[in-house]
Amino acid sequence: MAQKPSIPKGTRDFSPSEVARRQYIIQTIRQGFEKFGFHPIETPSFENYETLMGKYGEEGDRLIFKILNSGDYLAKADDAVLANKDSQKLTPHISEKALRYDLTVPFARYVVMHQNEIDFPFKRYQIQPVWRADRPQKGRYREFFQCDADVVGSNSLWQEVEFILLYDSVFTALGIQGTTIKINNRKILSGIAEVIGAKDKLIDFTVALDKLDKIGEDGVKKEMIEKGISEEAIQAVAPLFQLEGSFTEKLDQLAQMLATSTEGMKGIDELRFVCEKALKAGLQSANLNLDVTLARGLNYYTGAIFEVAAPESVQLGSIGGGGRYDDLTGIFGLKNVSGVGISFGLDRIYLVMEELGLFPNAVNAASKVMFLNLGESEMDYAFNAVLKLRDLGIRTELYPDAAKMGKQFQYADKKGIPYAVIVGSDEISQQKYTLKHLGSGDQQIVSLDEMIQILEA
Repeated sequence: MAQKPSIPKGTRDFSPSEVARRQYIIQTIRQGFEKFGFHPIETPSFENYETLMGKYGEEGDRLIFKILNSGDYLAKADDAVLANKDSQKLTPHISEKALRYDLTVPFARYVVMHQNEIDFPFKRYQIQPVWRADRPQKGRYREFFQCDADVVGSNSLWQEVEFILLYDSVFTALGIQGTTIKINNRKILSGIAEVIGAKDKLIDFTVALDKLDKIGEDGVKKEMIEKGISEEAIQAVAPLFQLEGSFTEKLDQLAQMLATSTEGMKGIDELRFVCEKALKAGLQSANLNLDVTLARGLNYYTGAIFEVAAPESVQLGSIGGGGRYDDLTGIFGLKNVSGVGISFGLDRIYLVMEELGLFPNAVNAASKVMFLNLGESEMDYAFNAVLKLRDLGIRTELYPDAAKMGKQFQYADKKGIPYAVIVGSDEISQQKYTLKHLGSGDQQIVSLDEMIQILEA
């Protein structure tokens, strides 16, 4: 007996209705990107191993899917490395390529390779799948789409303002009310590490701090201790967990704490500018919140850090994020090119909209109408109408076999097709069609023009 097939953990098949809903989200995001002046690019699904490794920190590197070399991939491996069974040292010998972990690093590589062909500042968006060897859970998959927008070649903080407004615009268009756009600045984190005497532990400090929502205050402190951060430093950072008040009030409290840090104060000034301009422009459905524990443990953020939390009624975590990376292209040899970007989490946005019932009824993969098959001559007559409806953009199908009418109606009903067309000898003689609404059961005899008016309504 053949073994039942399966798919890898963390991957999914999508039904026609699911694909239609995903496409609705993607199209809405794409329209938002283009409304704000971004243009699309695409990059390969896999990159050279050295392009990706070392760009996401130790934790990120472990989550990159490596691709084994073609042929006898062990033939060129160093015998000593093989004998030691050290997977980290062995991997570069047997894997020259890896699946992309995100769209930002491939974008940086794209900018460097095509720098003489593009105009700066360069505004691009990219909607493609990425892969991460993560532990699958609700809203977290090993294969998923990212929907990114980035600007490179501009130091202006107006870009951060624009991204806040872009987030708000897209989530408003999707009908998602009450998202929270969290924002922080890596310079503030650096300033905090400096004033508490943990400047040399900045990455360990930010990685631990970023886990506050997952492991709590005690868990964060425990991890900091394990990373070698002193008890005195941890006590000094304790006020961060208790910040309260408005955006401006939180900034004022931070300013007192970071008064001796030039870099920390610069971060505060940057956030103050971004916040004031964004709130002055007005947000339609989102809230803007300063979250000093937001660190996003990626090595390349140097300025603003964004994360969008789903509405409180949906316990799903973040549905978007991003930040400024002032010298990301420097890792590929192009220095001093500032960049800032954001990403929309398509899969989590889908779960939010599904849970809140936000998908419009019109968003489905079903045809608008199906022509029943009552015989060869009837189909010959009906087929001209089928072609006309399709030319007008009306999703139209015909049942291929001359089966019993009950079976054909049942088929249309299961697929969610709202209308069925019946063509028999009476309809042919009258040059008419019987149009039946399958939901109500109502039917009427109509001309082709009348049918078109009904189906286009």
